Order: sequence, then C-alpha cells, then structure tokens
Amino acid sequence: MRSAARRVLLAGGSGLIGRELLARLLADPRCTELHALLRRRPADWPEHPKLRTQIVDFAVLPALPPLDDAYIALGSTIKQAGSEAAFRAVDFDAVLAVARAARAAGMRRLMVVSALGADAGSRVFYNRVKGEAEQALQALGFERLVLARPSLLLGDRAALGQPIRRLEHLAATVLKPLLRVVPGAVRPIAAADVAAALHAAAWVKAPGLRVLESSAMQAAARE
Repeated sequence: MRSAARRVLLAGGSGLIGRELLARLLADPRCTELHALLRRRPADWPEHPKLRTQIVDFAVLPALPPLDDAYIALGSTIKQAGSEAAFRAVDFDAVLAVARAARAAGMRRLMVVSALGADAGSRVFYNRVKGEAEQALQALGFERLVLARPSLLLGDRAALGQPIRRLEHLAATVLKPLLRVVPGAVRPIAAADVAAALHAAAWVKAPGLRVLESSAMQAAARE
C-alpha cells in the first residue's frame, strides 16, 4: 500500500458527484491525504483525519500543495449561475484555474466531470463551453487525463441544500418507470456511478486521455 499511496486534491466536493467522490476517497486507504477546495463550507461537511479543507475564491486561487492526483467536480447551469457569463466563469474559468494550479504543483493525473454532448464546435452554449474546457485541459500536459461525460444526474440535491434541477427531477420522478427503455447513451445516471467510474479510472496505469461516456459508466456500475 505504501508504494500505491497517493495524496489527492478534490475541487467541488459539495455537489452530487463531489460528495460521492469525497466519500470514496476518504474510505480508500490508498488515499493518504485529501485536500478539498470549496467556495463555502456546508453545514454537514465531515471531519476526518486525512481531510484538509480550504475555502477559496476559484478566481484567485492560492498555490496548491504538492500532491499526486486532482479531481474536479465543479459545475453549474446557466439558470443556476444567472447568466451565460457566470456559467462560463464556473464551468470553464474555475475548472481551468484548478487544473493549471494542480499542474503547477506537480500533480500528474487529473479526473474531471464534464458533460454529455461536450463539443467545442457545438451551437449549444452549454455543450460548447464544456467542449472548450475539455480542449483546454488536454493542452495542459497531464500524464493521465480522465473526462467523465454523464447524462442527467440522479441524486438527492435537496439533501445537500442545493437547488433542484428541473430536468433531473423530472427524470427521477415522472420518467423513472420509462428509464429502462431510454437509450443508454442518454439515460440519466446516478451521481454515485459517475464518481465510482472516475475513482476507478484514476488507478488504471495507462497514460494519456480517457473519456468515460455515460452509457459505459452505467454498464460498469451494473457489472
């Protein structure tokens, strides 16, 4: 275990996928230190001997400690952010700021939550921003880059004190009986399945880019 031990950074640990990643990393003995970057500390944020929490402004990040891996689970919606510019400030600017700071601190592996449909050439603003972020991340020179592209997320945002997203709520309630017949590529996915796929991919000894599509992450969870 000593040779496999890693010190890990997690940005965005208060969201649906972030909380699942937090739990997995805290429970994983291979993760010996976990440094969490948050905009604000939730009331139910856990205490743990290997957890170090830092409240930051993602627009003006401090220098990061020398760690091994970085996970970025930052994300918003245009409605939640309030404008296209505010959305881009989170889903592009903040994501890239953390990634650049992680690279400068010597981190070799980066795992990022992107989105289904991410495409820098898309006419859809949301998809285009996600795609541009993916392109920029690939240019940073990480030894291993893992991009997860989940569909609509299933999870309890209300329990985390977060605004409920209308489409996610619709998928989890009204459409739930029909989800089995929805094509896997677009079928809503549990946040826990995304976190599990990212966490597993971080430990695969293969350099370069790996993209985790939503259908593949769900298939892995079933197996």
